Amino acid sequence: MTFNQLRIAFAAVTLAALVACDDSPSSVQPGVALDATPPASGDITRERLLNASRAPENWLTTGFDSGKSHFSPLARINRTTVSQLGLAWSYETHTNRGLEATPIIVDGVLFTSGVNGRVYALDAVTGAERWLFDPQIDPQVNRVACCDAVNRGVAVWEGRVYVAALDGRLFALDAASGIELWQVDTIIDKTRGYSSTGAPEMAGDVVVIGNAGAEYDARGYVSAYDRLTGELNWRFYIVPGPADQPYEHIELERAATTWDPNSRFDVGGGGTAWDGIVYDPELNLVYVGTGNAALYNRNERSPAGGDNLYLSSILAINATTGRLAWHYQETPGDQWDYTATAPMILTQLTVGGTQRKVLLHAPKNGFFYVLDRATGELLSAEKFAPANWASHVDLATGRPAISTAADYADGPALIYPWTGGAHSWNPMAFSPMTGLVYIPIAEAAIVLFDPTDGHEYHPGQRNTSTYGMSYSGAIFGAPELSESLKAKLAAPELWEGAPAPRGGLRAWDPVAQQARWEVTWAQPYDHGGVLATGGDLVVQGGLDGRLNFYDAENGALLYSIETGSSIIAAPATYEVGGEQYIVVMAAAGGGPLAFAPPPDSAAYKYGNQGRILAFKLGGEPVSLPPALPPEAPIPLPPPVSASTETITRGARLFGDHCIRCHPNTVDRPRTASADLRRMSAATHAAFEQILLGGTLQPLGMPRWDDVLDDEDVTAIHQYLITTARAAYDAEND
Repeated sequence: MTFNQLRIAFAAVTLAALVACDDSPSSVQPGVALDATPPASGDITRERLLNASRAPENWLTTGFDSGKSHFSPLARINRTTVSQLGLAWSYETHTNRGLEATPIIVDGVLFTSGVNGRVYALDAVTGAERWLFDPQIDPQVNRVACCDAVNRGVAVWEGRVYVAALDGRLFALDAASGIELWQVDTIIDKTRGYSSTGAPEMAGDVVVIGNAGAEYDARGYVSAYDRLTGELNWRFYIVPGPADQPYEHIELERAATTWDPNSRFDVGGGGTAWDGIVYDPELNLVYVGTGNAALYNRNERSPAGGDNLYLSSILAINATTGRLAWHYQETPGDQWDYTATAPMILTQLTVGGTQRKVLLHAPKNGFFYVLDRATGELLSAEKFAPANWASHVDLATGRPAISTAADYADGPALIYPWTGGAHSWNPMAFSPMTGLVYIPIAEAAIVLFDPTDGHEYHPGQRNTSTYGMSYSGAIFGAPELSESLKAKLAAPELWEGAPAPRGGLRAWDPVAQQARWEVTWAQPYDHGGVLATGGDLVVQGGLDGRLNFYDAENGALLYSIETGSSIIAAPATYEVGGEQYIVVMAAAGGGPLAFAPPPDSAAYKYGNQGRILAFKLGGEPVSLPPALPPEAPIPLPPPVSASTETITRGARLFGDHCIRCHPNTVDRPRTASADLRRMSAATHAAFEQILLGGTLQPLGMPRWDDVLDDEDVTAIHQYLITTARAAYDAEND
């Protein structure tokens, strides 16, 4: 029995003893039969899920229903009453990394996940903890978690809760107690940069999960496990392996014809399915959104070109057999990090006078797709955000008309949407009342370039081969650039036509394929997930810590609650005892947001302590966390004792391995990790042991002795001393 099992079992026995000893009058309620059986915890069945809209007091999947619409018919909280909302309860997660999951609520119990794949079961009325499960991951996995130690939710089914931990282990837990029923390691090769951040998907008798790691050296796949035993049922690989090895299944033979036989399969190929999985029980199809390529640059990855199936695609896989029913590739030959992993919505629309069962998708590449979900037929595709990589999508062939200007083989190219995407993991919502899809959008550009001449593969490390330059001209981790490349990157005309960076909420008509209204703000990060309700409301949080309530018809801001916690997750709503609640997980995260939140964010002002917040009509005002004190002055660093060449090398190594978690060294304080400009004398003295000896592994800092040697560590340390010296001098000038 694991530590978690012992702790949970002890708590369950203690609680049972306390209840048994309670002989107060309140123990037996008048009019309630003594043999009445309460509903089993987590009792979600196929029948209940198919009738979710008829019993909207529950929120049965991370997206409410089987189609993941993120729409609930509940309407007690509406245009008229929304101004009466206040805090019902809050729960502290005691973490400071990103929270991205949307909770599942069934029969008065809330189930959700947080950092590393921890699972919380809470009373949905009071927020009281019923149980907590911690998968206790190996801290080394933090090295290959591209975009923070986040988790996007659990699956609940017939008394069990399923979650994938960051290190790739899939757990089945008892919904009543949290006791582990089984676990299975879903990662096929521990030497490569795999992690898991997505929510499992229930698909008939199996639970389906993908993985992340395309920025490293992962080869993407999805796995289906027997929901009762954890036994592997089938596995679908998304990209082919080396040409001299047999194909694991027949679909890879077709995929291989779209790759150069001399492709860089040693780097893995990418295509990881790290989010965006949904199941259609009527068609028995699992729809899987696949990820970007590894390497990014197709000229390096697949020199002869090709579409490189099944990168950046939607795959429809038979849930019973694991065989492919159809596929649609949104970004053929992807070389811009245009994953197709954004959440999908399954619904019905009248298209061309005929009602169709459709799949709606707004991925990173900026096009909004409407597909027939039975056949994969493309019904429409239009830009929902500025995009210059392709002019349009040909409906006859389904192929985008890719711009030659988007190819950076011969030099830097301005690309938009940026690699962060026009829309990524943040859930959108579809309201059948308005017929609109509400999309959290980001508009920004990036200059991409590949300075390498033949990529050197680094096992288990980042292997994109491509680098990006932001609007500010910042470039991180690139090797020494030639003078001619520096001149090209400095040319002002390179940015001609770039959209101004901004974020927003866009109401999109999926039939007319046009925007109906939008709300925007001045930076592209602030795009929390969305909830739509029968009260004609659209609910979205932001980095500023506000939970905003918009009119679903016209986008008018009806009400706003200042929470003091940055919000990027999508809210859910449920009802218990005739009281409607709206609940959201709150903490910034995902890439730079966890480690360098912008100065106007709540995470910057108050810290990034995770919370789960629930609101109801007549609730209390939200208590804001205490403001963080001013940053302490930078202490006097040790003297620089290395050559310019060594410091330059240290900067490159720092950019390759460290800057994702320590971006504060480029003057972005208030991070979830240590500000390395402010190292104490003791930390400077222990620097080598921290990196090579794993001194701080218990605190989540991985060791690097398999990647870095003594000279590497010295170079990084001297670079950090240089940045600290510059910051110290600036403060004391």
